[in-house]
Amino acid sequence: MNNASPYPVVKLNGLTRSFEQGGVTIDVLRGIDLAIEPGEIVALLGPSGSGKSTMLQAIGLLEGGFGGRIAIAGVDATTLNANGRTALRRDHLGFVYQFHHLLPDFNARENVVLPQLVAGKARDECRQRADQLLDALGLGARKEHRPSQLSGGEQQRVAVARALANRPNLVLADEPTGNLDEATADKVLAQFLQLVRGEGSAALVATHNERLAAKMDRVFRLHEGLLQ
Repeated sequence: MNNASPYPVVKLNGLTRSFEQGGVTIDVLRGIDLAIEPGEIVALLGPSGSGKSTMLQAIGLLEGGFGGRIAIAGVDATTLNANGRTALRRDHLGFVYQFHHLLPDFNARENVVLPQLVAGKARDECRQRADQLLDALGLGARKEHRPSQLSGGEQQRVAVARALANRPNLVLADEPTGNLDEATADKVLAQFLQLVRGEGSAALVATHNERLAAKMDRVFRLHEGLLQ
């Protein structure tokens, strides 16, 4: 399993990100230092527009323009070319977004199988892994249903299973329950935390909800581009 790494799953040194807007430079991230250890679940608190998503995009190696150093499982991502970053993202990271982004023409099981096939795994192994995760999330009877046939909470649980399908070292979750009502959000988050812990993965969860953040191992606040 990937999550047996002796290194922090992610280590940031002096992470910066600025944008130009109307001739003015806006510093969104102003020198972020952070290390997350294997198996640790960390909350990133901050209001909308505070830079949480920008920080997760940086860690997820999803776009350029960042300064500083990002190491994933001991590998310095800033030294890699595009193919190297893609491989690092595929082998070590999983993603859960506020909106599930499931493929509408595929059922729940197929949505969890596909990222495993992309990683080069055998189809039978992929199906077994998908069934294991969906069963753990209480979706055993919903595997053949397409996203349009699932509730919002069920769709997000499929997205959680998809994020964990390739046994990532680190799951990046950006407001994963922000589109759900409070009762459903609590249930989905509880299942997410239980499954991530059971898998031995780490997680960084961006949220504006202090009550949900309190359920995690550590809480950081992103304020004016700095972690507190």
